[in-house]
Amino acid sequence: MLTTTYKAQLREKEYVADGTMAFYFEKPAGFQFRPGQYLDVTLINPPETDAEGNIRSFSIASSPAEANLMLATRMRDTAFKRVLRALPFHAEVQVEGPMGSFTLHKNALKPAVFLAGGIGITPFSSILRQAASDKLAQQLYLFYSNRRPEDTAFLKILQELEKENPNFHFIPTMTEMDKSHHPWSGETGFINKGMLTKYLPSLQGPIYYSAGPPKMVAAMQEMLKTAGVDEDDTRSEEFGGY
Repeated sequence: MLTTTYKAQLREKEYVADGTMAFYFEKPAGFQFRPGQYLDVTLINPPETDAEGNIRSFSIASSPAEANLMLATRMRDTAFKRVLRALPFHAEVQVEGPMGSFTLHKNALKPAVFLAGGIGITPFSSILRQAASDKLAQQLYLFYSNRRPEDTAFLKILQELEKENPNFHFIPTMTEMDKSHHPWSGETGFINKGMLTKYLPSLQGPIYYSAGPPKMVAAMQEMLKTAGVDEDDTRSEEFGGY
């Protein structure tokens, strides 16, 4: 697949959860992508580097309808992340893309079920923002697992999108509420067959998308297989090293 390289200026940055930051880059002229795709970001002449190098892949968390490209990441203590965190406004990075086919299926009669863990939310963030903008008639379900509300990127935005889009059903779940300082009345524990059965009209029929740490994605794939979901109805994308 042919990709194009662009320069993109940093416009804004903010924390969107404990240890997770979002970076907003001006969308380069002519840059087009489908919700769920990713790009490669290369730091230009960074003041420091390490063995992991100056390039990272990021799913685009904003929708194509938005003016900026928004990328979100866990802020580990690496040279790349330190340079990115300290990047001054209007500084440029090199972006290459878009890439990937982790995008919403076209048959609107088949529901989409998104199974996200941690920073694996980013491609679904793009898809759900665009679905709200387009007033998409498709039934969309997001099961989103985090340790605590404090760790949950885009929690309030996703809650707002659910109110805005009657076809979007948001099921966040927390696995370590004993370590949280926030009240929580939603689901707890890991995403499992019982949780899916509680919210989905049927386990057979939807297309399932899993994204998150490799162990989580493997667990979701195994859970779906055990639940009798056809392998052709599952898609996955692993987020390692973040």
